[in-house]
Amino acid sequence: MYLLQFDLWLILEKFILIGAIVTVALVVAMYSTYAERKVAAFLQDRVGPDRAGPFGILQPMADGLKLFMKEEIIPLTSSKFLFILGPMLAMVTAMMTSAVIPWGTTIDIAGRQVPLQIADINIGILYIFGVVSLGVYGIMIGGWASNNKFSLISSVRGAAQMVSYELAMGLSLIAVLMIVGSLRMSVIVDYQIQHGWNFLYQPLGFIIFFVCAMAECNRTPFDLPEAENELNFGYHQEYSSMKLGFYLFAEYINMFISSVVMATLFFGGYDIPFVNEAAWGNAWWVGLVSFAVLMAKAFFFIFLFMWIRWTIPRFRYDQLMNLGWKKLIPLSLANMLITAVVILLLMKK
Repeated sequence: MYLLQFDLWLILEKFILIGAIVTVALVVAMYSTYAERKVAAFLQDRVGPDRAGPFGILQPMADGLKLFMKEEIIPLTSSKFLFILGPMLAMVTAMMTSAVIPWGTTIDIAGRQVPLQIADINIGILYIFGVVSLGVYGIMIGGWASNNKFSLISSVRGAAQMVSYELAMGLSLIAVLMIVGSLRMSVIVDYQIQHGWNFLYQPLGFIIFFVCAMAECNRTPFDLPEAENELNFGYHQEYSSMKLGFYLFAEYINMFISSVVMATLFFGGYDIPFVNEAAWGNAWWVGLVSFAVLMAKAFFFIFLFMWIRWTIPRFRYDQLMNLGWKKLIPLSLANMLITAVVILLLMKK
């Protein structure tokens, strides 16, 4: 009876945590569209959205209402099942990565120790890369099922781009895993709390990971799959209403989750710099503060994504592929070998 009660409480905790994380991700993605326009307006000396609500704060809701009210169109010559599956897959894979991220410290609720992490699996990094690699199917299926040659060309571009930059991204993380000695995300955060942020040991690894994250999220200057002036709006050209909204939302959710992953892997996650959180205990407010710290780091990276988008022009496709295969992968391999040599020399001492 006790075991049954324990399992029920555990399931309830996880359901509440999943609901909270999904809600946070959707709200952040929704207001990232607003922030994107405001950042672009600031950099271009404009005002930006200012009509819907005070300072335009209700603009995302107006955009959502517009997408809901648009006519739902499915091309007659398309593969209808796959046409619907594409944006659904993009949204699901964008959300699934959040399952292994430690969102805060373990908190005490009525004597129960509740970790703010959905699943603390021992292959956390591999899980993230496995889910991220599935994201390419959302783009490929959407482009192919539309039965539009421009959408297909764009989806092929997207698939080639994502596969190319996943290699460099994975290699850049091997050096971090050599230092930490574990694939578990909670262990990576704990290691940084005790020994300092991984960014201090792996600045080149972080830069490579950041560039690859921009390419994975199809953000400028890597937005070739959505190059409107080249490909008629890209792989989701035939989509309308909330199917298009799912694709657009998935991009912003990916940007948010990528920012959280970078903060977790290289900048201590929920760790507050120069503060010993362990001395505060496991009260609920400590978990709230640690979650706020992680969000602050993620918001900084989101701003960086937006700043770069409205500052740097788009690459040509040959430049994009050359950067991935001929620059980032060799740099990642060199970084990995140098890290291995340094660790070996330190072990001998």
